[in-house]
Amino acid sequence: MRVNKYISEAGLCSRREADELLLAGRVTINGEVVSTGAKALEGDEVRVDGEIVKARVLASTPAAKRAIYIALNKPVGITCTTDRTVSGNIVDFVDHQQRVFPIGRLDKDSEGLILLTSNGDIVNEILRVENDHEKEYLVAVNKPVTDAFLAGMARGVRIHGQLTKPCRTRKIAKFGFAIVLTQGLNRQIRLMAAEFGYRVTQLRRVRIINVKLGHLKPGQWRNLTEAELKGLLPNRTQW
Repeated sequence: MRVNKYISEAGLCSRREADELLLAGRVTINGEVVSTGAKALEGDEVRVDGEIVKARVLASTPAAKRAIYIALNKPVGITCTTDRTVSGNIVDFVDHQQRVFPIGRLDKDSEGLILLTSNGDIVNEILRVENDHEKEYLVAVNKPVTDAFLAGMARGVRIHGQLTKPCRTRKIAKFGFAIVLTQGLNRQIRLMAAEFGYRVTQLRRVRIINVKLGHLKPGQWRNLTEAELKGLLPNRTQW
């Protein structure tokens, strides 16, 4: 089994974050530092930062313990990382009895909906760019929102050396707008707005695909419903 999958299935983090651990030289197999693409064989000792990673035994019976899927209203100041040496990390903040990790990220300065799970297999399926999964945000800015600004944001803006994908925008207040993205570049909305001379003063994510923030208060979380899970990945049969 590829070691990134081994680490993910052990419940330590997502495969994407496991790849980052591998690139940083923080993973060893039988005492040897390994990189991306390495495989863990039966009986191998896998460690991350010197700590043994124990494979999770997956039961095949109907009574097998189900993975965790939760929706959190992340407050400003919480960092979406599984690195527990980081002050204000999301894992310690949620303090779930099982090991969970975030699906994707939400800036430390932003708030709102983020999903967490103990199932590393679904993370890449949800985050895959070509799936065009929608994420909706409510944004406050420091200047009055104009039609030209909204149209420019919707067409696409060059940031990080690339043109952002077309998106949907609508005005919701004199200094506020909603935007629906199908990609998640680093600090995307803030950088897009800055290209038009706007500064984001508040940013809240209110929807990921079919899962809505609803009435969750900042810092609160809840388990996803069966309908929400099926809506996230309708072709998946095992959770």
